[in-house]
Amino acid sequence: MNIALIGFMGVGKTTVSHALSERLGIEETDIDQWIVEKTGCPIAEIFEKEGEQAFRDRETEAIKELASGDGRILSCGGGAVLRACNVEALKRDGVIVLLTAEPETIFERVRCGKSRPVLNGNMNVGYIAQLMEKRRPAYEAAADFAVMTDGKPVEQIAAEIAERIGDKLSVADRI
Repeated sequence: MNIALIGFMGVGKTTVSHALSERLGIEETDIDQWIVEKTGCPIAEIFEKEGEQAFRDRETEAIKELASGDGRILSCGGGAVLRACNVEALKRDGVIVLLTAEPETIFERVRCGKSRPVLNGNMNVGYIAQLMEKRRPAYEAAADFAVMTDGKPVEQIAAEIAERIGDKLSVADRI
């Protein structure tokens, strides 16, 4: 079984992925980083040169390839679940965990970064809140469960996910 971490940029998917990998002793893969390594191009450059659609196509290819494996944590980009085929691939052999945070928290986490092409020219709490709300239905529909990351140490978040996944596996074993 795979564990896919989804959610808006800045909710902590990559950081939680590292902690969860250590806790569970399973491999982790950051989808965006995987794309960067395969293309030799930063995500922002792919957006700039080829557009968001080209990036989303690469993201879909990566998800299909990586989700077909077993026993790994996949840290997905913020827009990964906007395509139904990505959700299907992630759900096929896995659990999807939605990480959430308040718009103000996300702004504080991402405001100094330059690698968030979706926020270019819109680095403010209002825009973040608006985009989060637009994506919320897709995130919630894709997720098996959600974990709030605001004000929690990463180890606590990883422990909560591990416990919830353990409960889910116990139910599946009884069926």
